[in-house]
Amino acid sequence: MNHNPIPSAPPRRVRRTVLLGLAMLGLAGAVLIVRRPLMMAAPMCLSGHWRGCLGTFNGVVLVTLVTLPLAALVAWVPARRRRAAGVTSAWPMSLAEVGMVHGTVPFLWMTMMPGAGAGVVPARVSLVPLRDLLTMSPLGIVGNLLIFAALGFFAPMRFAALASVPRILALGAACSVLVETAQYVLRLDRVSSVDDVLVNATGAVLAALASRRWWRTTAKRPTDHPRPAPAPVC
Repeated sequence: MNHNPIPSAPPRRVRRTVLLGLAMLGLAGAVLIVRRPLMMAAPMCLSGHWRGCLGTFNGVVLVTLVTLPLAALVAWVPARRRRAAGVTSAWPMSLAEVGMVHGTVPFLWMTMMPGAGAGVVPARVSLVPLRDLLTMSPLGIVGNLLIFAALGFFAPMRFAALASVPRILALGAACSVLVETAQYVLRLDRVSSVDDVLVNATGAVLAALASRRWWRTTAKRPTDHPRPAPAPVC
């Protein structure tokens, strides 16, 4: 009779491998869906016409995907230093820092792109909730959900003070209000809408809930720095 205990859960390394594989499959699927628009933007980006490349949604998405290896390298450098210093959560901290920036800046760039009548047409404001939401296209709703999704996903993993749904909601709403205000002040030929704020904040909260199993653990730690050894008692 075999008395060896049966493992109830796969090893942590296996789980990480599975999650990494699923993430790569998801990324590959997303690239497959948008491959045609990306191929249209590739010649302009590769030829060095950065104004035309970074002035289109397709160009910004292409640059974001191409720079993913560079982002991984940027995360690896501080993670290695933190591990050498004895920090236990070196990789999660570094990945969260880079993920917040790499996953948010491109969407902010696209949001701040001026329209055809920028600087000419008067600034417009829509303060009636749900009025603009009813007229948004599915692609527009998804885009608004993703603007601060990376911030909502990674911020509570990096900062324990943000590890709660109300705080992420407030953070997403505050960042969205700043963006809508900038659109109005700069007269970018965009409508500064309260519905954009609602959808942006919702996207941040949904992303935060997706990473909750990681940031709830982080929130319980008082510090991620190694503690000094206690002094010997004489």
